[in-house]
Amino acid sequence: MKPKKSRRSPHSLRIALVGMMLPLTLSSTAQTPLRWTSPGAASDAGVSGVATASTAPYVSPTQPRPYRSALTGQDIRPLAAGFDVRAFETMAEHLTVGQRVPGLAMAIVHNGRVLSARGYGVTDVVNPQQVDAHTVFRLASLSKSFASTLAGLMVQDGSLRWDSKVSQYVPGFQLSDPVATSRVTVADVLSHSVGLQAHNAFDRDIEANAEYYDVARKLAYAPLKCAPGECYAYQNVAFSLIGDVVFAASGTFYDQAVDRRIFKPLGMNDANLGLSGIQGSTRWARPHVRSRNGWVSLTPKPTYYRLPPAAGVNASASDLAQWLIAQTGHRPDVLPAPLLATLHAPVVTTPGEMRGGWRRERIHSASYALGWRVFDYAGQQVIFHAGAVQGYRGLMALVPGQDLGVAMVWNSDSSLPSGLLPTILDRAMGLPGEPWVETPADYDLLLAESPEGAPARERNDAGTSSQRSTASPR
Repeated sequence: MKPKKSRRSPHSLRIALVGMMLPLTLSSTAQTPLRWTSPGAASDAGVSGVATASTAPYVSPTQPRPYRSALTGQDIRPLAAGFDVRAFETMAEHLTVGQRVPGLAMAIVHNGRVLSARGYGVTDVVNPQQVDAHTVFRLASLSKSFASTLAGLMVQDGSLRWDSKVSQYVPGFQLSDPVATSRVTVADVLSHSVGLQAHNAFDRDIEANAEYYDVARKLAYAPLKCAPGECYAYQNVAFSLIGDVVFAASGTFYDQAVDRRIFKPLGMNDANLGLSGIQGSTRWARPHVRSRNGWVSLTPKPTYYRLPPAAGVNASASDLAQWLIAQTGHRPDVLPAPLLATLHAPVVTTPGEMRGGWRRERIHSASYALGWRVFDYAGQQVIFHAGAVQGYRGLMALVPGQDLGVAMVWNSDSSLPSGLLPTILDRAMGLPGEPWVETPADYDLLLAESPEGAPARERNDAGTSSQRSTASPR
């Protein structure tokens, strides 16, 4: 199925709106926290007048709208009655019982406060240590949101533009069509709309231990499906071109720029990049794969670490809590609201994301923004990404309409914990409960722990959960 085209081509929208976006991203960081406009209210920059929800037609939150400059202020809807953080923590703990998965870390934030940032299970089945809030996991493709955010910070300071041409910064970059090569922009790279026909082009080369620069040169021979900016195909190698752009535009290596502009200002004190980063962590979770005798722990593969923008970040539950707080608009000193609005604005439709399981049931439409997916989740906008490399999995979601953020990572190839995320989202939105976690006992446990009307409970256990604000890492 071909993606639906908007009335104006993505390039015409970019040309028309980027000039308006740049001064906004260069403005003061003292901005109103990001808020999502409910269906029916005009929220795009340049839209004259505001239609009321009662008279305007429903507009999917995943309709592509590149370079939206801000979202109008709105009262955040409260979490539904019965949203019980203790119940979710119990479910996470239960997922590690009997090594169903070896270890798991989860962070939940709401209204700029950390409700939970905890670890469960063990770091390694051979030499077990308890996973805690500061145990570092490999984030895989959750790393893409860091790449787009770093690019956005450079747009904000004027050293880069969303419509900057990649070829201007990376002279060796080539596609099979010279015209397409000259047109690919920073935003095209970050939204997976370079125009390549194949999804994950040349990932097999990376998995076979090839070096990034050797593989990146093969883009010159990859078949094209469309002009840049006009269709979607998920990429890792092409996405990582943004690292070369960052170096050329700033003179700073990508990993150093992420550390200086994101990790340190946000207080992500356990976070790092690369294989040496995770192995040098005080406490880190080893990857695990399934064998006939149960889980087997491994040394992390270096392969996708060679693509730092696509899959290079390592972080703990504590770090992820701060990342969620910043991405929900509560650290405007680091990530101002106009920048977040741009990062989260849908750019290209991705109908293939509405596949089986909870996605088929809950997602009405889907798009890709800049380093993030955007879902219409039962009528609410959800900003989302998943990640997976050998022995690690992760999920991350923001619900702007309720000022909620959830992230979970685990150190195995199991898909079992995936159902915990939609369970939490359903509870937040007050949707009818579904047994998204694969075993009925887990869902029964949630129902037993979360009677209707029960509030989210406060935990004061050291290093576990709290309702206290931690919007500032200091």
